[in-house]
Amino acid sequence: MADEQAGDGGSAPIEFRPSPEAVVVPDGPRDVALVFLGASLVAGVGDPKGQGWVTRVVGRTQHPDLELTAYNLGVRGDTTADLLDRWTTEVPRRWAGRTERRIVVSVGTDDILTGVSLARHRLNLANLLDDAASQGVGTFVVSPPPSDDDDVNGRLEVLVDAQADVCSRRGIPFVDCFGPLRQHDQWRTDLAASRVQHHPGQAGYGLIAWLVLHNGWTDWLQIS
Repeated sequence: MADEQAGDGGSAPIEFRPSPEAVVVPDGPRDVALVFLGASLVAGVGDPKGQGWVTRVVGRTQHPDLELTAYNLGVRGDTTADLLDRWTTEVPRRWAGRTERRIVVSVGTDDILTGVSLARHRLNLANLLDDAASQGVGTFVVSPPPSDDDDVNGRLEVLVDAQADVCSRRGIPFVDCFGPLRQHDQWRTDLAASRVQHHPGQAGYGLIAWLVLHNGWTDWLQIS
């Protein structure tokens, strides 16, 4: 796996070629396995409708050119270190029999809450993305949204900038959910009213889904 430090990075990252492993069936739709890997916000914790942002996005991604199999691998409390482990143990089982493999990564808040350093966060994310690229897996990264804790938000701002840089170096699509929602009235109201502390409710997850769907999602899936 490629090494990356908090500054300029180490060895050059592996470049992902948009569909080297995809086999498009001439007489049928593309057979796509789409894995969402992350923590509680990927799992949709706090949404009274039980949808979260992932189910909303998948619902808007149905397309006649795709035979889509989506997997939500959100685990509450997971850090980037946990994702690295589950990337090698859980994700490969979801690829079985599929001809096109794609993964959406969304993680970060729990790194801050558990004391993972920014350099380690960058390294873990870079390693996961580079390993995916080496296997011909398409990747898409979604940043954590703002918290209702000002101290956490101060550290999240730095972490999200780091994530954007890691993705930019690799040409990987990145959605910033932090900046657009930090002062968003509906987001802040939804956080304050949520039944689960520090997690949004139905409206907040809808806002995250909107940001994902309108920031390169269909281009990445090649269905625009």
